[in-house]
Amino acid sequence: MDNKSIGKFIGGALLVFVLVISSASSSYVVEPGHRGVEVTLGKVSPVFKPEGFGFKLPFITIVAQQLIRQQTAQMRADCYSSDLQQVKIEVRVLYRVPESSVVSIFRDYNGDPFESLIKPRVAEALNEITALRTAEVIVQKREDIKSRALDAARRKVGPQLVIEDVVLEDINLTKSLENAIEAKMVQEQEAARARFAQQQVEVEANTVVIKAKGEAQSINLRGKALRENPSVLELQIVERWDGYTPLVVGPAVTGADMILPLGGFISTESTPSKETNR
Repeated sequence: MDNKSIGKFIGGALLVFVLVISSASSSYVVEPGHRGVEVTLGKVSPVFKPEGFGFKLPFITIVAQQLIRQQTAQMRADCYSSDLQQVKIEVRVLYRVPESSVVSIFRDYNGDPFESLIKPRVAEALNEITALRTAEVIVQKREDIKSRALDAARRKVGPQLVIEDVVLEDINLTKSLENAIEAKMVQEQEAARARFAQQQVEVEANTVVIKAKGEAQSINLRGKALRENPSVLELQIVERWDGYTPLVVGPAVTGADMILPLGGFISTESTPSKETNR
């Protein structure tokens, strides 16, 4: 093979190689859960590319992938309480990039907004909330601190990003402060138990007093009723009589009201008839 033929072969091979490379660089694929940002010679297109396959200018245009799924990032916030105690909070932030902010986030924050946008705003929000509360309250009311910090962080970040949640994974205090808070909580629990025991004693005492007053009032009412209507006693005697004559009668019972001690149960079967006596 002469030099001319070799040159044609190499030229043809180079042409095929260039065509293959050009074809490969003239298309793109945006992965699921992403949006594409088109950049041509350093200029960012204001319209993002949806998921799927597409064509672009070879060599001079790139399509960068921007994640729009929910993301999770860890951070630590060093705060101070209102009583000037150092509080270190381990935080997990859940966030996502909305479609409307895909291009601006890529252009302004190089596609990763956490370090430059989210992290400082969340830390600022936590510092503002903890500065208004004592270290003890911060530990005891973690859910309230989390809720307020989330609202404040959302306001500070604005609509560019969506902060789904802020999770306070751990709140660390100095060892001496932790011991002091623990001792105070133990004292409060003991005081609460003592108050409960005292309340129980007071309730029992009040119950006894109320019961005694009720019995006294009942006795007074019964006595008043008997004084005003003595026949009530006779009615009770008749209602409770078991059929036997009493062996003892009171000295005040005389005349027709006197019941003679017959000494036994009065029965019509044991009474002899006149026919038998005859």
